[in-house]
This record gives sequence, C-alpha cells and structure tokens, in this order.
Amino acid sequence: MTNPSTAATADSPRAVEGALERVIADVPATRQQPVAKPDALARKIAREAAQRAAVVSGSLALPPGPLGMLTVLPDLYVIWKIQRQMVADLFGLYGRTAELSRTHMLYCLFRHAASHVLRDVAVRTGQRVVVQQMSSGALRSALTSIGVVLTQRVAGTAASRWVPLAGAAAVAAYAYWDTLQVAKTAQRLLDTSAVPPARE
Repeated sequence: MTNPSTAATADSPRAVEGALERVIADVPATRQQPVAKPDALARKIAREAAQRAAVVSGSLALPPGPLGMLTVLPDLYVIWKIQRQMVADLFGLYGRTAELSRTHMLYCLFRHAASHVLRDVAVRTGQRVVVQQMSSGALRSALTSIGVVLTQRVAGTAASRWVPLAGAAAVAAYAYWDTLQVAKTAQRLLDTSAVPPARE
C-alpha cells in the first residue's frame, strides 16, 4: 500500500486510491454528544473544520516548485482526515453515530466530487435518504473510480505549487469550500426535513 507521503506516485490513481482506503478504513469516534437542536452547532463545527482544512492546505502549499510537489498527496490525506472527523462529529451531534459506516463516510466525503460514482448509493425512503451499504467488491470499485477522478484534482493542485503565495491562497480557499460541501452532504443525510433526491 502506498504511503501518503510518497511523492513519486502522487499523481497516480493507485496512490490516491491507497490514501482513500486509509481514510475510510476506520470510522473515528465522535467527539460530540447528541443535542436537541443540532443545526446551529453543526454549522459551527463545519466552519471550524473548514478553517482548519484551509490553514493546513494553505500552509502545505507554500513551499515552491519540487518541494511543494512533495506535499500534494499528504495535503489531501490530512484534509480528508479533518473532514472524516467532522462527519463523525456531525453524526454524533444528531445522535446517529450507530448508523455511520464506511459507505456513509465515502458518500459524505466524495459525493460532491464524484457524484456519478456515488449517485446510486443513497436512496430516498419517505422523508429520509438512506445510504445503502456497499459490498467489499462494490466499495473497492468505487474507491478505484473515485481515485481516478481525484487524480485530476491532484494534478491541478500540484500545478499551483509552482506559484507559492497565489497557489497557497487558491488551495486554502478550495480546501475551505470542499470541507463545507462535505458538511452539507452529511447534514442532508442527517436532516429529515431537507431530503435531497438520490440522483442528480
């Protein structure tokens, strides 16, 4: 399995897929207790995670040229870990930690980035969206497909390392936006009053 800090293969789908596998291998414990009205606190948790992601990503994008290229995959890996913890915390806040699985995590983290891969994972039943658990084979196939999609993002992120300050600002802004998209996906699953369609 490829180490997330291995720069030589940072632009390969296999390296990205390996990082994805590690991110969803374990669902972290939530740090939140259920509350009666979780929406406001959920937005706060999402903003704080987005700010952390932006700071980390922007900082890792500062080294210029080849040195900056070494940070691309570790950057994504750390951001995904921040987002993973945020999703676990949101599920805890809504009192639904027991439902959170690797398939939920994959769906929340990458629904906005690879919607065509994950469009059939969630189905609407009544007033809720239910994430259908994927078999190990289907999960492996989804990871491979998402790895290919995200490799294009790695290429774009790597290019920004050649323009340190402007590139760091752009990377930080994207990490912030990306983390908020993950939070929105998680909250749509958790909020029974605002149910999105299973397909786009």
